[in-house]
Amino acid sequence: MWWPDLRVSARHQAAADAKLPEAISAVAHLCRAEARFVPLVRARGLERPRLTRDPFVALVGSVVQQQVSVAAAAAIYGRLRAACSNSRVTPNHLLALTPARMRRAGLSRQKTIYVRELARYFQRERLTAARLHRLSDDQIVERLTSIHGIGRWTVEMLLMFSLDRPDVWPVGDLGLRNGLKKLFEWTQPRTPRMLESFADAWRPYRSYATWYIWRSLEGGAMPSIRLAVDACELERAIQGSPAAPTLN
Repeated sequence: MWWPDLRVSARHQAAADAKLPEAISAVAHLCRAEARFVPLVRARGLERPRLTRDPFVALVGSVVQQQVSVAAAAAIYGRLRAACSNSRVTPNHLLALTPARMRRAGLSRQKTIYVRELARYFQRERLTAARLHRLSDDQIVERLTSIHGIGRWTVEMLLMFSLDRPDVWPVGDLGLRNGLKKLFEWTQPRTPRMLESFADAWRPYRSYATWYIWRSLEGGAMPSIRLAVDACELERAIQGSPAAPTLN
């Protein structure tokens, strides 16, 4: 997912801390459902991802970042934002730019088409974060994947890292599949289809499960926010996990 600014402000920290009860419930549920989460939670503590609250900005950033390095994407996005009125990336401001101007910012011809189609859709449907929050996960996936250049994985990342949905299970994500293979010591990787019902016992906190599995791979570039929780309270949440892991 796209983070135009990797810094964690006091506002971001406060918003994350407000989710402390949900996060405690999530790790308690996951550790009871699967003992393999216990060392993951103990190693990482109570974490939440850094959110990009504006869904349009998040989707534009995701398109920009496709098939380029993080550094290159940040530079392109910075030039694109600077070209917008008041340096604000909105559907109206982007559509006010000519395709040639967007390409001079560093977008490829295809990405320029994708970004403009995305902007037209948000403008035409008058989509806002508030309106998207009123839709179910499935409704959001159905609506946004109808936009040329926006696939299911991109929308699932939006659900997790912008709209803050707690129960997303992105089986098409290679990092998640690799993390599961490592966590469960599988000799062969599982296909997305094989994994669709694998985490049913982890509902309604599969986004949290995905996050801890990603983090277990080490070296992830995803910025995180550590929640302020008493160590004893976290350990109480972890306690009660099954004595032996279960394999599916």
